[in-house]
Amino acid sequence: MRRMSHHTAHTELKLIGKLLLEGELHCETGLHIGAGKGSLEIGGADNPVVKDAFGRPYIPGSSLRGKLRSLLEQSAGLAVPSELVYLSRRRGQEVRIHQSDRPDDEVCLLFGRSPGRLDKVAGEPVEGAAASPARLTVYDAPLEADSITSQMRENLDDELTEVKSENAIDRITSQANPRTLERVPAGARFRVRLLLDVLCEEDKPLLALLVQGLRLLEDDALGGGGSRGSGRVRFANLRLVWRKHAYYAAGAAEEELTSGAGMAALQTLVLSEGFPARLSG
Repeated sequence: MRRMSHHTAHTELKLIGKLLLEGELHCETGLHIGAGKGSLEIGGADNPVVKDAFGRPYIPGSSLRGKLRSLLEQSAGLAVPSELVYLSRRRGQEVRIHQSDRPDDEVCLLFGRSPGRLDKVAGEPVEGAAASPARLTVYDAPLEADSITSQMRENLDDELTEVKSENAIDRITSQANPRTLERVPAGARFRVRLLLDVLCEEDKPLLALLVQGLRLLEDDALGGGGSRGSGRVRFANLRLVWRKHAYYAAGAAEEELTSGAGMAALQTLVLSEGFPARLSG
């Protein structure tokens, strides 16, 4: 069973160390994370994927981080009107997330929270007084180019991506409304890198919460079109490293806690009885 944190309003923050989690994200089905372009390229897909300056698809850290937060909010029963606040109230583009002032709210500790006026989805606006730094950093995940094999390239619509054609059917007239979705193909791999700051002893259980979110993602979907088959992913070859305060202050060696692990093995490690003691400063 995952340990719960014991943060209070008086918990003092001082860097103990950083946990670095690196590994591979495997696309089990095509992956679409949209570029959000306002115009279409001639002959291109209606919904292109986001690409870097070299034209290579990547997974934005914000997309992966946001999905993990959403899954953990749902898992903890926090995706309900009484727990949600508005980030944006623009009509048709509303954005609601969970945020609270509770000092032991692990989702807010992991992802951070800002003080200020908060418009709640249900109830009167509140003045958020508590600010806490985000413990979790999620970096952009670049594509491993060699994961797109020569055999795959022969069947792709572009050098690195495929175009999935879909039809929306009008229920009255049965008229088809075709659309196209650019996707990174199944079999592609991305390099993921996540960093978790441990700022107090009470932060140590937050790694287990992060691992829970990653496991939830493997049985959910990343990016768009998840309910239509896109975005199934799997994590593999995970490496977890502990870099204590002395690593940064005095050049001490880092400690490799595991390597080549899958999600099940990683979760078993972080939930083991003696694991928190290994995270010493």
